[in-house]
Order: sequence, then structure tokens, then C-alpha cells
Amino acid sequence: MVAAWNGLAIAALAETGAYFDRPDLVEAAIGAADLLVRLHLDEHARLARTSKDGRAGAHAGVLEDYGDVAEGFLALASVTGEGVWLEFAGFLLDHVLAQFTDPESGALYDTAADAEKLIRRPQDPTDNATPSGWSAAAGALLSYAAHTGAEPHRTAAERALGVVKALGPRAPRFVGWGLAVAEALLDGPREVSVVGPADDPATGTLHRTALLGTAPGAVVAVGTPGSDEFPLLADRPLVGGGPAAYVCRNFTCDAPITDADRLRTALSG
Repeated sequence: MVAAWNGLAIAALAETGAYFDRPDLVEAAIGAADLLVRLHLDEHARLARTSKDGRAGAHAGVLEDYGDVAEGFLALASVTGEGVWLEFAGFLLDHVLAQFTDPESGALYDTAADAEKLIRRPQDPTDNATPSGWSAAAGALLSYAAHTGAEPHRTAAERALGVVKALGPRAPRFVGWGLAVAEALLDGPREVSVVGPADDPATGTLHRTALLGTAPGAVVAVGTPGSDEFPLLADRPLVGGGPAAYVCRNFTCDAPITDADRLRTALSG
């Protein structure tokens, strides 16, 4: 089992489960995420790259493992409303900042600073069917910053995306994931908070509408008013005693929305 591939699967299962109202797929995503936490994360939140037969392998995680698993945890947080997945993503991304980022240029390395020393420390920003570690980490850093307002993570994402400007005009097919992250950065990305009782159908409708929105890279938090699960839920009251959605950029919000059609329009791109 490879950590990076499971991170991609977690995001796909969680998002598809939300889109098609398939709670079984969301549960599968939670199960895969639980397994990664139990088996691949050590006491310092460092990732093992592989596991087999219930035992973690000896090889340390590389950049794509940290980026893809963080992306999976962030998707799971948005779908389930469980802030613990945002916390786990933060642990992984702190390691990206400390171990994989060149402090001078902002470029990203595929191996950690304390990994086995090689003749040349590898760097590969090119995407293929799956994102490069570089693009995945940049996307996760940007989404985490949108959720939390963490300036170091946003700055790291912006600096990492400098490679897209260089590669995009010459080889766009090989930086597609990076271009998608750059589009999200240009859009904000938008931060969507849905507040309301969990058992109110209107909360569920607004939440699903937010998840289905087409705004590039939008992040979604759902919970009750005053919940400490997500920073985005702070100071987001109900409207007229009922559920509401707040669409924001850089924690500056438009007027709250209580109608799903209006929310769909606000997130239409």
C-alpha cells in the first residue's frame, strides 16, 4: 500500500460520495484515512511511504506522499465536517514546510532534508496522470491556508507555484495539476462556511450545494455556530434562526446566503 495513492483515493471516495449521495463511499474514505493514521504516521506525524500486511515499511514518505495524503484529509474534512482531518493535514504540511521546502527559492524537493543523502537531491514539478509531489503539496498548502488563515502555508504555496509560470507556456500538458492550483490561487480560493444544526435538512442542502460548487479550489467547512471544529466557523451565526452559508475570500465575507440556488450562483465560477 502506497501512502500517496491512498491519499488520492481518499479524496476521490469522499468527494464522489458527497456528489452522488453515497455514504458508503464516504465511509470507505474514512476507513482508508484511519488506516493511514494508524499504520503510516509515527508519533511525530512523519509518514512511511508503504505498508504491507498491516506493517509500515522502512522507507520514509516523499513529497508526493505528504501532498496527496494532506489533500485527501482536507477533502475528508470538508465532506464530513470533522475537524480532526484538518488537524492531521496541518501536521503533514508542517513537515512539508520544514523538510521539503527550499527556504531561499521556495522550490520543493521530492525527498526530505533529513533523508538519505543522494548525489543530487531530486526535484520534479511535472504532472502526469497523477499530480507531482510539487503540485499536490502546493494545492494542499493553499487549501489549508484557506481553511485556517495560516500565512506561512499560503506564502509557501505561492512561491511553489512559480514553477507553473515557467512550465505552463512551454509544456501545459505536464503541469495540468499545477495550473489548476494556480487557478484556485487567482480566485482566492473561496472559503465557504455552512452553519446550522446537523439534523436540519436545510443544512445538508447548503452543504451539498457548497461541495458541488465550481469555484476553483473552494474549501468548505460545515458545523454548528460557534463550533471549534474549523476556524472558518468562527463568528458565523445562523440567519433568522436557520442555517446559512458564508462565501468569503481571505476571511472577508459577502452577505450570508440561506437559499441553495443563490449559493450555487455564488459558487458558479
